[in-house]
Amino acid sequence: MAVENRGLSYTVYKWSSFSSSYLPENILVDKPNDQSSRWSSDSNYPPQYLVLKLERPAIVQSITFGKYEKTHVCNLKKFKVFGGMNEENMTELLSSGLKNDYNKETFTLKHKIDEQMFPCRFIKIVPLLSWGPSFNFSIWYVEINGIDEPDVVQPCLHWYSKYREQEAIRLCLKHFRQHNYTEAFESLQKKTKIALEHPMLTELHDKLVLKGDFDSCEELIEKAVNDGLFSQYISQQEYKPQWNQIIPKSTKGDGDDSRPGMRGGHQMVIDVQSEMVYLFGGWDGTQDLADFWAYSVIENQWICISRDTEKEGGPSARSCHKMCIDTLRRQIYTLGRYLDSSVRNSKSLKSDFYRYDIDTNTWTLLSEDTSADGGPKLVFDHQMCMDSEKHMIYTFGGRILTCNGSMDDSRANEPQFSGLFAFDCQSQVWKLLREDSCNAGPEDIQSRIGHCMLFHSKNRFLYVFGGQRSKTYLNDFFSYDVDSDHVEIISDGTKKDSGMVPMTGFTQRATIDPELNEIHVLSGLSKDKEKREENVRNSFWIYDIVRNSWSCVYKNDQASKENTNKNIQEEEPCPRFAHQLVYDELHKIHYLFGGNPGKSCSPKMRLDDFWSLKLCRPSKEYLLRHCKYLIRKHSFSFFRQHYSNKAKSSPHLVSRMLTRPTLKGHNSLIF
Repeated sequence: MAVENRGLSYTVYKWSSFSSSYLPENILVDKPNDQSSRWSSDSNYPPQYLVLKLERPAIVQSITFGKYEKTHVCNLKKFKVFGGMNEENMTELLSSGLKNDYNKETFTLKHKIDEQMFPCRFIKIVPLLSWGPSFNFSIWYVEINGIDEPDVVQPCLHWYSKYREQEAIRLCLKHFRQHNYTEAFESLQKKTKIALEHPMLTELHDKLVLKGDFDSCEELIEKAVNDGLFSQYISQQEYKPQWNQIIPKSTKGDGDDSRPGMRGGHQMVIDVQSEMVYLFGGWDGTQDLADFWAYSVIENQWICISRDTEKEGGPSARSCHKMCIDTLRRQIYTLGRYLDSSVRNSKSLKSDFYRYDIDTNTWTLLSEDTSADGGPKLVFDHQMCMDSEKHMIYTFGGRILTCNGSMDDSRANEPQFSGLFAFDCQSQVWKLLREDSCNAGPEDIQSRIGHCMLFHSKNRFLYVFGGQRSKTYLNDFFSYDVDSDHVEIISDGTKKDSGMVPMTGFTQRATIDPELNEIHVLSGLSKDKEKREENVRNSFWIYDIVRNSWSCVYKNDQASKENTNKNIQEEEPCPRFAHQLVYDELHKIHYLFGGNPGKSCSPKMRLDDFWSLKLCRPSKEYLLRHCKYLIRKHSFSFFRQHYSNKAKSSPHLVSRMLTRPTLKGHNSLIF
């Protein structure tokens, strides 16, 4: 095994298996083509671990693993990394796994507690599983990065020592109070002046446990709720989905023409200020559409802005295009479309680019061919995001349409994908930020179709998830910092905890809430086209950006065939693809329209149902009622036990007490 020094000074301490042995300190270079340049364990049974001892305390921020030049059965499929100031007390810094390939992998290590950096003197690598089920573990190369400048580390070390002392004292205080060692508790707290908890919890313990003043407990809980002390708790609770099928008002005399018809591959955007949803185009199973609609949430009514936008100087009929909205300037942009191979020619493959002004109800052709202006070629199933603050548009991925016979026979079946572009709306200049790449470098990104891309207006990151590339379904997840031009891999998609992330495919739709730091993903049909009617499912996932964690709100494994239970069918939309989902971040409501249910018996069938989705968490009022219920339940048990003990000593006294109309101050005990 090779170890390299990157900003940190350390020596290899030991590899521990069932018997300890020391690593040679002269192996300090990465030799991916040398199979002997590694360290291997004696067996594949834990406990196995490698401990690196730093020459001095440092803030360890990341770890890099090198590999052999080929895939290898001894590579670490699962491992954990721990760190601390001594070997006996370590904190888990990372739990992950390596891909079984030849590329180096870098992982960010936990190095903050309560937003404060903490130092380590020892780094412990614990192998858990190798790629070969009966093979031992091998580590080929390790490189750790961080900060070891004394000016930075010493204040962190001082804080960390104080933090550990305070936590140890809190544990003692907790132990003393739980065992009713009152004098020891009060003495230690008075000496150290360290509070065990929030003052409200201390007061609650005093009133509830020591004094049994249940009425005061209820008043205290009510004040805590009103003061917002439950807000963080509420934000950590699981969502409950609340679907509602929207039945819009019909305009007199218009009949079915008063709302959009069945379609898939359409586009929708939402203006959260005016609460208007805009819908354009799509495929109805037979032809592309060019109608343009607006739905007023306030009026619960669809308005047809145009039956044919091409006749009004706008885009032609299309599907699989993309739209984004500039809510500050009230403008909508649309780019791309799909064309059947039978109608593709050099003229039709021009990538037109349009802008719609909501206030003036006018279309403007920004470019007849974005490719000629330095932008993307004609693409479909790409993604497009708007940065209203900087007046920029970002578009990524999508398959490039080509003319029949335009390529050599050897490449005729190889799809081409578009890279990451930025468009300055003010100067109307395109810029290529990333080309499509098949490499796995730290700044390389693979283009794809059917993926999700979202822009976080506060941290100014683009988030990209999932999609399809040729016959491969991608489940990677990465961010792109638009200001620093930096790519960060959040998940490489190879982890085996597949139940904790949305399933792979190209049918998911995603939205983002910058205020809550959440990404919402609605998964639809199975990726297996041959078994869609057996495997279709709805699932809704939440990604917490701050905690870097996924959670599943719900799953519905019902097949997309005709549902015999009408009530279930009305509770939520059936699984589908080619649908659209938009999110009102101000009112916290999603809107879903149309799509393809994937019925093999009716391949031309499309949907025109319209749904709203509200994600609900426990309210302050609910929590207050529940807390009062628990207090009153405890109060009832307390008095019942008290009267039971009295009955044994004085049954006549208890009889008289129980025949009183109420207990003073406890009328609320009767539910």
